[in-house]
Amino acid sequence: MKSSRALLPVVGLVACGFLLVGQVRTLLADPTVWPPDDYVEYWAAGRLNLEGKNPYSAELLLPLERDAGRDTDEAVMMWNPPWTLAVAMPLGALPARVGQLVWFLVGLASLGASAYLLGEAASRKWLPFAVTFTFLPTLIVLQAGQITFLVVLGLAGFLWCVRRGHGFAAGLACVLVAVKPHLVYLLWPAVALDAVVNRRASVLLGGVVGGAVASGIAVAFNPDVFGQYFTEMSERPPAQWVSLTLGTVLRAIFGAERFWLQFVPVILGLAWFMVRWTNHRKSWNWNDELPRIVLVSFVTSPYGAWHFDLVVLLVPLIHRAVQLSETGNWRVPLALFVGMNLAMLGMNLAQVY
Repeated sequence: MKSSRALLPVVGLVACGFLLVGQVRTLLADPTVWPPDDYVEYWAAGRLNLEGKNPYSAELLLPLERDAGRDTDEAVMMWNPPWTLAVAMPLGALPARVGQLVWFLVGLASLGASAYLLGEAASRKWLPFAVTFTFLPTLIVLQAGQITFLVVLGLAGFLWCVRRGHGFAAGLACVLVAVKPHLVYLLWPAVALDAVVNRRASVLLGGVVGGAVASGIAVAFNPDVFGQYFTEMSERPPAQWVSLTLGTVLRAIFGAERFWLQFVPVILGLAWFMVRWTNHRKSWNWNDELPRIVLVSFVTSPYGAWHFDLVVLLVPLIHRAVQLSETGNWRVPLALFVGMNLAMLGMNLAQVY
């Protein structure tokens, strides 16, 4: 009886494996099942850079993205900085459909690893995973194939390394955060000031070395990639400038032509950070400060804070969930969490722009 019971999980896993293989075959054969979304921007840009071509050219991106199965008349641009291509190029080396499935698995693994690292102190080990995979933006970022899950992994890795005194590795983790540096813009002055005041220069060194290596990989295949990036950014500002941020709300109220209003919240965010730093610089604790920095940065971000980017808020969400689970005061926050998810789901189903 005992040996039969021990065998059951093995049989179940084998059966699931065969089922998974069958589903993967179906996905590979039929691009109408789960058609590619934002994933194609990374795949196409990576492929172009591998070939030494401009990964920021809409004219070159569009035919590749259409061939990959994205139904669009306008190129989906990859506005991430050139060091992001170190991640995108291996993706571009794969067939588009295979790359899409690999990218999904990378995203799933990244978010799972982030939940583990961020919830390391939780007595209920399942809690960070429950928060992660019931947070609607997690499902959206996986479905869309957006790269923001790497930002979350970078933040989680940074915090895990800092806890253990691995400054250089913490700096390397910041390279992942830098694929969307504007979402957590307060992290950069915090790291720099902490390095000077609290003698954590190894974090800065790790970030510089990691950024240089990632950039060097992109430049090795396309020496003009940085020039191409700055040219496109100056001549064709990304449509993401009109995402729902406080700056966009201000422009909607006082006039869209007043572009400088987009950055007013950033000034407020920087002011908050300087007060926070002044009061806590000698006792700076990244465990407590990183969740605050992520939250304030995102809320005051100048642009690009889309629905899939909300996944970065897993950093403060998991931090707070772990605290509340220890105190027992979790019922009202849980109701708010469920309500927030339902509100986001309703907006998503209603296709609110």
